[in-house]
Amino acid sequence: MTGTNGRAVVAKRVDDGYPDTTEIRDLARAAGYTVVGEVTQERAEDPALCLGAGKVDELASIVVDTEAGTVIFDNRLGPYQTFNLGTELPDGVEVIDRFRLILDIFGQRARTKKAQLQVELAELRYELPRAEAKASLAKRDERPGFMGLGEYDESREQDIKAQISRISDELERIEQTEAHRREQRRESGFDLVALAGYTNAGKSTLLRRLASDLSIDENDGLHPDLDSTAESENELFTTLGTTTRRAEFDRRDVLVTDTVGFVSDLPHWLVESFKSTLSEVYRADLVLLVVDVSDPVEEIREKLVTCHDTLYERNEAPIVTVLNKADLVDDEELEAKRDALSALAPDPIVISAKAGIGIDELRTRIDEQLPAWRRERLVVPMIDETMSLVSWVHDHAHVEDVEYGDEVLLEFEARPAIVEQARAKASELSVAPVE
Repeated sequence: MTGTNGRAVVAKRVDDGYPDTTEIRDLARAAGYTVVGEVTQERAEDPALCLGAGKVDELASIVVDTEAGTVIFDNRLGPYQTFNLGTELPDGVEVIDRFRLILDIFGQRARTKKAQLQVELAELRYELPRAEAKASLAKRDERPGFMGLGEYDESREQDIKAQISRISDELERIEQTEAHRREQRRESGFDLVALAGYTNAGKSTLLRRLASDLSIDENDGLHPDLDSTAESENELFTTLGTTTRRAEFDRRDVLVTDTVGFVSDLPHWLVESFKSTLSEVYRADLVLLVVDVSDPVEEIREKLVTCHDTLYERNEAPIVTVLNKADLVDDEELEAKRDALSALAPDPIVISAKAGIGIDELRTRIDEQLPAWRRERLVVPMIDETMSLVSWVHDHAHVEDVEYGDEVLLEFEARPAIVEQARAKASELSVAPVE
């Protein structure tokens, strides 16, 4: 939180309709602000101030009356609008828009090196047009030295562009390393499941419900790259980086990854900064799209459309819609919402991750949607190296039967890639697999 005293007034303008401030208030609280007032307006955007001049006067009065140190706009403010608003408000009052607020929250929550780099990249992309605006104002000798614009530094634009390039390169290297680790996990027999959806939909709670007692991050020798498990809190952006745990399944080895939540109306530069986090979703074997079914149906529909637009652009895995928080709605409301959303979510799974409702049905659906396993039967000679093969198959597949004699008969089910590896290892023992 960057405000001077932690007290904030929220402001929102809409072209038409009701200016709902619920989300911006939640975001402000997540950043640590105390919301002490609000101003809303339905009108076309004022190019200079966003709000109309009269509303800005009202905003200034509320700031004085509430002794707020920050004004948070639930709109995208241009650099000149930020500057102009600063001249209309009491001295020392900070003006930020929803995207600056989101970046502040991300900055507070970033724990891993990757998350910190992504936040830094997003902040630089946010600052670049403001640095350009400072240059323009400086040429007009207006000396913008406050309200988030800061003193003009002639070299700042080039510095920002150089830092953007450096951080982008570093994130690309991290992504290549993570892609290699994902491939290693697949080769080890793991199915990869990703949780996607809006922030506060219950993804972290669902991860904890699906996970086995042993956290995957405790197995340092095998997966030292994985973060600890996200806490389940009723907060926005609890999960900023990715968290992966091993899930409880009878025969499959499944890794479930919780990812950063979507939030409405994000600009391209912010989504672009976090694209390497979304790669965990794009490259999974199955995506669980988690939705808060207690939200109003129109809000759910808008969120599903946004998620689908983002996921279908690059995602190739099947997507299963999970209607979470079923314990918060009655059967009649639930059925009505299922009908209303049937075009976007034709066959959803209804659960309550918190109450444990529907989790067995979800596990069954996950098992059905993940890549089909192949059944294999190998016959290999009884030599010293054979026990190494048997041990490897036990680690990477679901073994149904092993018979020992002059030869070893091994029957198992596994992912196709594991079957091919087992065949290759068997062929090295000089006996071809039996069809």
